[in-house]
Amino acid sequence: MKTKFSGAFLLISVALLALFTALAHMSCTVLGPECYRAQMAPEYLVELSKRAPWRAALETTLVSLLFVATTVYCLSGAAVIRKLPLLKQAIMTISVLCTLRGIATVPVSVLYPEQVTLFSLIAGALWFLAGVCSFIGYHRIKAEEKT
Repeated sequence: MKTKFSGAFLLISVALLALFTALAHMSCTVLGPECYRAQMAPEYLVELSKRAPWRAALETTLVSLLFVATTVYCLSGAAVIRKLPLLKQAIMTISVLCTLRGIATVPVSVLYPEQVTLFSLIAGALWFLAGVCSFIGYHRIKAEEKT
């Protein structure tokens, strides 16, 4: 039972991080260019939010939907909601993408040291941990189901 709780806890933690990220991204659609800049959005998106706010909002919404999908699949993996189709494939994809996002912080920081901030380093570490946690959490739950 402890393993299942632990696995569920890990997946729920990733779900909460992804949900927070989606909400943070969506706040830019309301708060405008300075919010995009504060959240270190690419400069083209900051400029787009000035010229065509609807287009920046659309792109931000599409990215936010990826984080919402991550939330939903992690909650499904943790058995908080019903089992979704392609659950294993989705969780493994989430694990790989989050881990790669976290690892990418290192070379990007070396290539663009002027863009390194405490926020970017923490975000990289959190996404790396999210990838590891989603992988371990899912496998712990599956191991418990087999026993």
